[in-house]
Amino acid sequence: MGELLDYIAAYKIMKKYKINAAPADYVSSVQDAIKFAAGKTIVLKVISKKALHKSKCGVVRLNLSKPEEIKSAYAFLKNRAGKLKLKPYKILAQHMAKDGTEVIIGGKTDSQFGKLVLIGLGGIYVEVFKDVALRLCPLRRYDAQAMIDQLKSKDIVAPNPPTEKMLSNVLMKVSKMLQKEDISEFDLNPIIINNNKYIAVDLRFIMA
Repeated sequence: MGELLDYIAAYKIMKKYKINAAPADYVSSVQDAIKFAAGKTIVLKVISKKALHKSKCGVVRLNLSKPEEIKSAYAFLKNRAGKLKLKPYKILAQHMAKDGTEVIIGGKTDSQFGKLVLIGLGGIYVEVFKDVALRLCPLRRYDAQAMIDQLKSKDIVAPNPPTEKMLSNVLMKVSKMLQKEDISEFDLNPIIINNNKYIAVDLRFIMA
């Protein structure tokens, strides 16, 4: 098992390959969190190697905009992290994405087959329906399109040509990222698609 990459370091890799991720930063106080929000709606979440499934652990607070909401959520997360003995941990503030279709895009380095990229219906549905498509890197546009076409949930994931093209572009970008960077495994889950645009809101990178 490789090393779990720091969230902000993963965010910077995404930025390098022009893959959209929700703006985020660590905050060490309520004042930091309120300053980060600056009138926008944010999410606060605990980042810890002991809580990889943040929603299941109850260490995520959504739809925070007012200072009193941020203060309450920050205190809750500090208390929750203490109860779950998650030290060492950090609290991440992140811009809240609009609601939309949740998609997973991931990848891994397989000892037998090499570097593989995955796409499927994301969020909780990836475990429920297991509707995913896999391809070997490097991905050409034909390969990316074939992956999308393979999904039973294609009409949900990519309901129109602009969304299909957008997702094909993302798949080719992550293929390039996986080939160029020393990544053992990564998950972008969920990526939220809304009005032919996308944003990754949770990143998990394991470095080789």
